[in-house]
Amino acid sequence: MKVTCGVDIIEIDRIRESIESIGEKFLKRVFTDREIEYCESKKGQKYQHYAGRFAAKEASFKAISAKLDDKYSVCWKDFEVVNDKQGRPQMNLLNINTDEIESIDVSISHCKLYATANVVVSYKN
Repeated sequence: MKVTCGVDIIEIDRIRESIESIGEKFLKRVFTDREIEYCESKKGQKYQHYAGRFAAKEASFKAISAKLDDKYSVCWKDFEVVNDKQGRPQMNLLNINTDEIESIDVSISHCKLYATANVVVSYKN
């Protein structure tokens, strides 16, 4: 079994500034409707959640990039972070061939200044 991992860290203010300056154009380019709905529901903490999801998308790309024929064949919205019933983050891969992937584990953390994510992907063969 092959296992790959990816990690990312981002300053929450970078995401906040992008959202405040570019607005909906930025949100619609990077996040799915479900992600936007979730983050907006967090009111004062929404930028931390946007940043955490951004970091999880970056970490996921890093974890699966060796299996991509062309790194430009995927976009931000091909990675979707949703929470399971217990609130744990899960990664949905949309428009990406997942035949070889057995599982994806995602961990997101944030504090006042930074958000970080770690992704571990295990492959069937």
